[in-house]
Amino acid sequence: MVSLLKKPFFSSLQTLTLQRLTRTLSYVSGERRSSETNSSFIHPTAIVHPNAVIDQDVTIGPFCTVGSMVRIGKACKLYPGSHIFGDTEIGEQCTLMTCLPGVIVCFRTVSGSGAIVGEDIPGRTTIGCNNIIGHHAVVGVKCQDMKYKPGSDCFLDVGDNNEIREYTSIHRSSKPSDRTVIGDNNLIMGSCHIAHDCKLGNNIILANNTLLAGHVVVGDYAHSAGAVVVHQFCHLGSHSFIGGGSVVSQDVPKYMMVTGDRADLRGLNLEGLRRRGFSSEEVTGMRRAYQKIFMPVDGKLGGIEDRLAEVEQTRELAMLDVVRSMVESIRDSFEQDRRGICKFKHWSGSCSSS
Repeated sequence: MVSLLKKPFFSSLQTLTLQRLTRTLSYVSGERRSSETNSSFIHPTAIVHPNAVIDQDVTIGPFCTVGSMVRIGKACKLYPGSHIFGDTEIGEQCTLMTCLPGVIVCFRTVSGSGAIVGEDIPGRTTIGCNNIIGHHAVVGVKCQDMKYKPGSDCFLDVGDNNEIREYTSIHRSSKPSDRTVIGDNNLIMGSCHIAHDCKLGNNIILANNTLLAGHVVVGDYAHSAGAVVVHQFCHLGSHSFIGGGSVVSQDVPKYMMVTGDRADLRGLNLEGLRRRGFSSEEVTGMRRAYQKIFMPVDGKLGGIEDRLAEVEQTRELAMLDVVRSMVESIRDSFEQDRRGICKFKHWSGSCSSS
């Protein structure tokens, strides 16, 4: 009988405890510490190092931990069980939400259950304002690169207005001369992984279980569907779309769509271009350029460089900035130390990556 009652009893107790802690933080968020010169509130059960820098109107709830090198910006809220460690800066009006055991998060943010910010290793995590970090996210910790030398500085920079959802992991750089970077206004959905030295731009959407290996570069407004795997050092161009379940082992040029294992080019990301307000003239020009490069009627045109040159020599296409940008994106992928572009389909149905 005891064994039958034990599990539901403690489960209910845990739920009730969390509910009470959440209500406690909501209640104390309007309170002020009369003994301090600023207007912050720190719950008696929180452990805050005396060297930590706490700005005005900060609320630190029950069972939180704040390390000695932490800087917390104005009007931040740490919900019960949030933890901030290492050389970590938190921007203004950020929120770290309820934390459960076994999770790590870093920076100026809004964090969810199980979030821990920063880690006591050399280097720094810097996070902008109004970020949200979800339950059990792991952000700003040591990379998983075997080439990392213990004791080396490693860095993570995160911009503003990012939403980083539950179970996501984001690692610091693998060496002092590099850094992992995430821009502004990105949505990183649940269980994504962003490895060391990745560079993400702005307004990106990574759907659930998108996994980026080290040194991946993602351009502005790129969008992945779920369960995407990207090989290290690949570039995902601006306004590109990666179909669900794709394995991307080479670059995806700007404005294009890929899908499959291994991922093939499937044309332009027309829906994404429409949503971003590209004009009909620009889209028509990009479609003509795409056809000339990847679907040539004349089989005598030769390799990829010949086709790119033909587009550049077509006056009405060369006049369009988007076409020039697309051509440059493709050409850059064949530079030294780059991986080339994803395979593309001729309209004969054969595949080639030239």
